[in-house]
Amino acid sequence: MRTKMIIVMMFMFSTIHVFSQSKINWRVLANIEYVERYVAAEDFYGYLPEFSDELKALEGKEVSIKGFMLPIDPDNNMFLLSQNPFASCFFCGGGGPESVVELNLKPGHPNFRMDQVVTMKGKLRLNNEDFEQMMYILDEAEVVEIPEY
Repeated sequence: MRTKMIIVMMFMFSTIHVFSQSKINWRVLANIEYVERYVAAEDFYGYLPEFSDELKALEGKEVSIKGFMLPIDPDNNMFLLSQNPFASCFFCGGGGPESVVELNLKPGHPNFRMDQVVTMKGKLRLNNEDFEQMMYILDEAEVVEIPEY
């Protein structure tokens, strides 16, 4: 009996990391540098993000992050999560492009209010080539928590 219990406990502890996501914060996302590069598809030189090794290690992994929901165009599934409320977000001069995450939400998500504080999880995708999208994207994003106020 004791042997079975030890085996079960070892299995449980060895698989916990498989089911959990990494909690990240906005400081992790701010850990980038900009490098001047030529982009042939757009025919211009620009400063593009160079992601840290820490961020590269998170790419494709499930992460969670807390921020302010910005339902930019809900009818066309355009949602962003911001480090700052809308009045201070990237678009209004309060932060850089590293302070927002584009959300590709799973179907059946709740309706969101502007600046609603939420914790979201999804698979992190880093983007430094497609100018139609943000530099950080959470694919298969879903709500982890909506605090009660």
